[in-house]
Amino acid sequence: MLNSALTEPCPGALQLETFSGQPLNVALIGYGYAGKTFHAPLIASIPGLNLTTFVSSDSAKVLADFPQATVCADPNDVFRNESIDLVVIATPNDLHFDLAKRALDAGKNVVVDKPFTTTTQEAEILVAHPANQDLVLSVFHNRRWDADFLTLKSLLADGLLGEVVTFESHFDRFRPEVRQRWRETAGPGGGLWYDLGPHLVDQVIELFGVPDSIFADLGMQRQDATAVDYCHVLLRYGKRRVILHASAMVGAVGPRFVVHGTLGSYVKTGMDKQEDSLKSGATPLTQEWGLDPTKGELTTWKDGVATTSEVITARGRYQDYYSAIRQAILKQAPNPVPAAEALTVMRVLEAATKSAEAKRELSVNMTAVH
Repeated sequence: MLNSALTEPCPGALQLETFSGQPLNVALIGYGYAGKTFHAPLIASIPGLNLTTFVSSDSAKVLADFPQATVCADPNDVFRNESIDLVVIATPNDLHFDLAKRALDAGKNVVVDKPFTTTTQEAEILVAHPANQDLVLSVFHNRRWDADFLTLKSLLADGLLGEVVTFESHFDRFRPEVRQRWRETAGPGGGLWYDLGPHLVDQVIELFGVPDSIFADLGMQRQDATAVDYCHVLLRYGKRRVILHASAMVGAVGPRFVVHGTLGSYVKTGMDKQEDSLKSGATPLTQEWGLDPTKGELTTWKDGVATTSEVITARGRYQDYYSAIRQAILKQAPNPVPAAEALTVMRVLEAATKSAEAKRELSVNMTAVH
């Protein structure tokens, strides 16, 4: 049985870094699913980040969780507040661009939930914003800190698979009924490709960089669906093939990663547990935080003989994102997800959409921002 070299997945509450000095004040715009489930508890768990202010139309919902907080109805109240150091945007996707630009105009550091924007043109404008040179502008690609993705990165760094020739990444769910929410309706930033696609694309770019070309099949399979709920995307990297798959109609637990290389293969089933933990009220200070009991399977070949071993999954660490954001604002560490990297993700997302519309393979336009 192999342990990931990255981190020991042993039980016990995680020890977050200590902090002394003046904390950074944070305002969270939006207290729907993303704001309440992900951003608020993660921010609140980081020493040196003080979540003081919320922008929400439902003050009772916010105050039930954060009774000492200030709740505003107008984001301009946050932009005008000189005590706010960081603005986190967790609104519907079509509001990301306008709110992020206004926050930068006001001189605020900014975190935007994924996807960065709804178009590459909007993303380019934000990347080119003069304030982006001095402030932190980052996108919440939290699944860089998934337990199984951290494990996979460690295996690849150790060279245990050799050169990767085939890579499959699945993000499947079983949600056969269309729910009345903006994520599942037609419109800019709606549908599964702009909901789960950013996770899949960002992880692949982290591993392999920008693909040579892309072929995408995006469709609607559920009754009454008005937005994409099925995604099957092929990325070409020379002789390497990458398959990204997401669906709302997969009722069985299937593979999360299937990776084949010149020295062997790695297969991992099931999803990272941190989202479920957050939904249940757990935080990074909870004893079992980040643990994934599902082990991967590593098969390696040497002299014509196959050896199969279990791989203990590393501990997931979503909290590392906001810890790094604090350090980046204080000029103590680099931005964990710079806006320019999120722009690259947007280009791939948009190329896939165009490929699906044209029903053919397309190159990915990586024209630099000037």
